[in-house]
Amino acid sequence: MSVALKSWRANEGPKHLITMVWIAANVFLFWKTFMVYFSEAQYYYLHKMLGLGLCISRASASVLNFNCSLVLLPMCRSLLTFLRGSQRLLNRRTVFHTCLTYAVIVLVHVSAHLVNMVSFSVRYSEDFPGLNVAQYRGQVTHTDTHMDIFFPGVTGVLLVLVLFLMFTASSYCIRVSSYEIFWYTHNLFIVFYVILMVHVAGGALKYQSNVETHPPGCVQNNLSSWTNHRAAGEKGTESSGAPQTVCQEEARFQPHFPQTWLWVSAPLCLYCAERFYRFIRSSAAPVTIVSVISHPCSVVELRMLKSGFKPHPGQYILLNCPSVSSFENHPFTLTTVSPFVLVWKCVFLPTCNISNLTVCCAFSSHPRVHVDGPFGSPSEEVFNYEVSLCVAGGIGVTPFACVLQALFDDWRQYKLKRLYFVWVCRDLQSFYWFADLLCGLHERLWRDNRPDYLNVQLYLSNTQGLQSISEERYRFLSSRLRIGRPKWKLIFQEIGRANQLKRVGVFCCGPKGISKALHTLCNSNPHTETAFEYNKESFS
Repeated sequence: MSVALKSWRANEGPKHLITMVWIAANVFLFWKTFMVYFSEAQYYYLHKMLGLGLCISRASASVLNFNCSLVLLPMCRSLLTFLRGSQRLLNRRTVFHTCLTYAVIVLVHVSAHLVNMVSFSVRYSEDFPGLNVAQYRGQVTHTDTHMDIFFPGVTGVLLVLVLFLMFTASSYCIRVSSYEIFWYTHNLFIVFYVILMVHVAGGALKYQSNVETHPPGCVQNNLSSWTNHRAAGEKGTESSGAPQTVCQEEARFQPHFPQTWLWVSAPLCLYCAERFYRFIRSSAAPVTIVSVISHPCSVVELRMLKSGFKPHPGQYILLNCPSVSSFENHPFTLTTVSPFVLVWKCVFLPTCNISNLTVCCAFSSHPRVHVDGPFGSPSEEVFNYEVSLCVAGGIGVTPFACVLQALFDDWRQYKLKRLYFVWVCRDLQSFYWFADLLCGLHERLWRDNRPDYLNVQLYLSNTQGLQSISEERYRFLSSRLRIGRPKWKLIFQEIGRANQLKRVGVFCCGPKGISKALHTLCNSNPHTETAFEYNKESFS
């Protein structure tokens, strides 16, 4: 299948461009730091003692500092909502956050420091005692392994341990089976950054502070004959017979001042300020639960009011219920903006505390809840295209329900001229969640003489038995219902033929299988005159 360059450029071009820039920045930073410790005069003696282990450990440390300063930025939800506008690249913030976490893997850095520890022992210097970390030559090979690296060693172990807990707990299986573990371990990032900023305070690595009066490799009378001979030999090789330089004074060494805080303090302060702002905003005005409605297939609808809360169609919020958990926040898309309405499918798992909120709402007085947001999502951009395709899988219809409600209120105010809506469900009863909304929007468009504005296709994936929507008031949905799974290629071909030379926004909220199929078709669409731009709904 031929690749439509226009669609690929719109979907993958910015992502690959940013990735290449990010990789280039990491490579440049690694190379620059490596060369500083390899060739700079103030690190001459330290490099002679540690070799490439010094260069690799410090270069990898610079890369780690750089990525640790970036990893918090994609999680600044309010800031990204403000910057979102029409920037589709911000939809991939969670992907970028994940890539940065992989770059923070400390295997190279830790391995290089283990080599340095051995080098400190094997290459113990009697001529420059201020440079040593070991107490005597060969210390690491004996049973007495205590070296003067207690503070950086302990903080390094703690950093690896905290990072290991955060990394493993963020895996998909743990997030699904026990969200609490993921949430609480991820909040260890404060501990991680505090330890990271003081990690270098031990002063194990030192640089020469008097290079002017003690040039590297100069000959000094009080040094051992072996050291002077090696320095003279190196000088002779580099200078081709030039006169040797005599040291004016002994070499002096001092530890580096910690510089990690220069990298991470600004992003950390920005993220903490954003979290504090969100806490004040979510606690400033009380949330009133107007009603709780039960729908078929274990779906609950929660209607709420909050003073000063002004969301836009397609946005989402974070819901917190202190009676369930004071620290957990769960994302929910809005299905209506005024009053704002949440709809979710209840999955009662012993490890899912949000199901307890459903029990509280359904069988007792309404609990006190806090709402954080609203935050931007890809669904906001449905209105930025003249033609949009919205694909929902099961309960993934919720972000598009808010879009349909906004069109029902006033479809004329938007740039959107045609909407294709595809909804795939396993149970026939699931289509009744928003049946009234779909039929109401269809009737309004007919009254406004725009019957071609909305194209609805409903797919029932459960093919067992004869099933249909028999109610007379839902005749429109009954005529759009198909048994089986969608033929995505045929759907794209139909949309491409009907909308040539146009940009079609493709939006998906549903299972990974549907998302992957749509993403592939957007990049390999044979109708090259129609650009399909893919947008995946994602929360974190």
